Amino acid sequence: MKAIALFSGGLDSTLAMKLIIDQGIEVLAVNINTGFGSTKDRLEHMQNMCEQVGAELRIIDIQSEYLQDVLFDPKHGYGKNFNPCIDCHAKMFAVAKRVMQGEGASFLISGEVLGQRPMSQNKDSLQKVLDESNCEGLLLRPMSAKMLAPTIAELEGWVDRDRLEGITGRNRERQMELAREIGLENFESPGGGCLLTDENFAKKMVDFIKYDKFELEDIPVIKYGRHFRLMDGAKLVIGRSLEDNIQLEAVANQKYVHIKTLNMNGPHTLISKGASENDLEFARRAVLTYCKTTPHERYSVSCDGEVVEVFPLDSRDALKPFSVL
Repeated sequence: MKAIALFSGGLDSTLAMKLIIDQGIEVLAVNINTGFGSTKDRLEHMQNMCEQVGAELRIIDIQSEYLQDVLFDPKHGYGKNFNPCIDCHAKMFAVAKRVMQGEGASFLISGEVLGQRPMSQNKDSLQKVLDESNCEGLLLRPMSAKMLAPTIAELEGWVDRDRLEGITGRNRERQMELAREIGLENFESPGGGCLLTDENFAKKMVDFIKYDKFELEDIPVIKYGRHFRLMDGAKLVIGRSLEDNIQLEAVANQKYVHIKTLNMNGPHTLISKGASENDLEFARRAVLTYCKTTPHERYSVSCDGEVVEVFPLDSRDALKPFSVL
């Protein structure tokens, strides 16, 4: 007997797998990459969680499919920000069902807890996800199973329903108790792992689609740096940390050109290709305000290989009217 788990790397999905593995069932943990997960590399953490409970980990990339089918026209709308949670979950379960069929597995599991999240984990939403993904009866939610209708796995006796949980709501006392019982270590504190639920990230998305079509290669751009919309409409992205600078320097997107400071440390920066000379001049000067510079002194800046000398802006306050985030 084999099950496919929708695995986020969080405590709930880890415990859900453990409840099924303890009943002698092999579990393949499937982490689905939509492109909008945490900016941190969580692969090592996810592998550690799977090793502790005895599951195999597999990463499934659906970024292109997600943009095309879910993000910009969700049937069930958005949450508080840019998060199409119900449609997103339905897509993930549909993908997991494809994996299940390919692996010859018998059912699906997830770490969802009834009532933990007001939009996506109320009873009505949990049912909508099943209907949209055509997973009725196939999806077992071990953490709240006793509060939900029995699934095929329970009815067929593959899984003992009495050994599952009946957790509801946002209180996590039972999860912490289970973690202690099995000796689970280094698990993450609860928190939203999806950038689309973040208010500031949503502002960047709304600004982007107002001016441009959002495509697959735009995902790395939107996830990092300070974002500005300049006077003539150019997008300016300035790295705010070493990680941002590394990620932005790696961007290969024909919509942007790279700006670099010369002979000094400075943030890696992108600006829209074809930006007006006015926006381009402002961007070159703006970058220097994040360096150790002296007003009224010229500094060398490279824009897509072209080197020019410019003065820094008088202060970063000049950027405030153009800030997206």
